[in-house]
Amino acid sequence: MQLSTTLRYAGDVHRTVDQAVALERAGLDTAWVAEAYGYDAVSILGYLAARTTTLGIGTGILNVYSRTPATIAQTIAGLDAVSGGRALLGLGASGPQVIEGWHGLPYARPLARTRDVVEFTRRALRREVVSYQGATVQVPLDPALGTGLGKPLKLLTRPVRPRVPVYLAALGDKNVELAAEIAEGWIPLFFLPERAAETWGGALAAGRAKRPAELGELQIVAGGVLAVGEDRAALRDLARPTLALYIGGMGARGRNFYNDLVRRYGYEKEAELIQDLYLAGRKTEAEAAVPDELIDLTNLVGPEGFVRERLAAYREAGVTMLNVDPVGPDAAATVEKVRSWL
Repeated sequence: MQLSTTLRYAGDVHRTVDQAVALERAGLDTAWVAEAYGYDAVSILGYLAARTTTLGIGTGILNVYSRTPATIAQTIAGLDAVSGGRALLGLGASGPQVIEGWHGLPYARPLARTRDVVEFTRRALRREVVSYQGATVQVPLDPALGTGLGKPLKLLTRPVRPRVPVYLAALGDKNVELAAEIAEGWIPLFFLPERAAETWGGALAAGRAKRPAELGELQIVAGGVLAVGEDRAALRDLARPTLALYIGGMGARGRNFYNDLVRRYGYEKEAELIQDLYLAGRKTEAEAAVPDELIDLTNLVGPEGFVRERLAAYREAGVTMLNVDPVGPDAAATVEKVRSWL
């Protein structure tokens, strides 16, 4: 397995990138930068490219709505150029709260939009003269909707690579099926190795049945909080806030993809309670309500023997890039230790 991390996009950017440089020296393969409604990911990735030499740099993720497909293609071509061919394009549909609440765009037809963005981007990176009439993307624009002067164009600059690997963040069956069909990689959050087959096996099989051979094997990026030590209770507490935030507050009631996922894992009552507490503003209680078992199975926190068992479980479930959030006083030392176990 390769080893990656998702950099925190809140806080001091310089300190975050300094940490990424240290993790690169410790053996990290890739750093992903998320984008919600704080700093944009691309600026940080450009800075990260300048400060590193071997580290893969991934958008983890850009949503498929707020940038045009042409802008996404230009952006990833630029990141690949400044990094010397180290870029990875992580994409996802995000959710209605961000797309409609922050960007002011309708959260419509996410599957079709994702397919259109991926296809357009690949054509653009191949420097084709792009004329694309998809379900959600029409380029050039229909003359009836504009001046009628638009014409098909191709990317002016020659990309470092004619193809940048695409990774799709997906949790629902149809989204996962799409990832297995059209993307080089799949990024599932809160991946539980022992229940992956029953949760997504059908969707993955359906997508792989339509997968072009040229894409190769589907790469899977998954992991969680990483902390090695004997005090399991204290280490579990390091993972509670993120789980409570996503299960309880990352989406409206009835439209929270992470809450839905945890319910599919068999934690229906717990998911409901966490959401009730979190939406009521009782965040500390919501964190306490996260089951220890769920923390253990979706993260890598505990004694060395336990963490190594979890590494084996991720590998057995098909994970090809272990994505970890190393916490503690010396993240680089922890990453270096885990690298030696892979």
